[in-house]
Amino acid sequence: QLQASGGGLVQAGGSLKLSCAASGRTFSSYAMGWFRQAPGKEREFVGTISRGGTIRIYADSVKGRFTISRDNAKNTVYLQMNSLKFEDTAVYYCAADWTVTGRGSTNIHEYDYWGQGTLVTVSS
Repeated sequence: QLQASGGGLVQAGGSLKLSCAASGRTFSSYAMGWFRQAPGKEREFVGTISRGGTIRIYADSVKGRFTISRDNAKNTVYLQMNSLKFEDTAVYYCAADWTVTGRGSTNIHEYDYWGQGTLVTVSS
């Protein structure tokens, strides 16, 4: 089970840090990803981190502004969001991806488990 939190209302240019806590003993076996879904749009890839935390991949739209990290001892993955823009407004979801390589996918369909989402609203 995945539980995302940390969403809220923030002004453009501000920062926000999302957390996703996982239950169970196998968190470190999964690559983790963040996705988002804006109103009226499809869910899109934001970023992913490998199970060991050494490989990160970001969508071009957030590269240089967002950072994914994880703490396997705490069964938690984070998404630090800086320089937020109005177009970052969305419901953000965390997801778990079991892969042989340990690297996360950018493909939404590869993910096995999903959290419930947390709303981020950026005011312009």
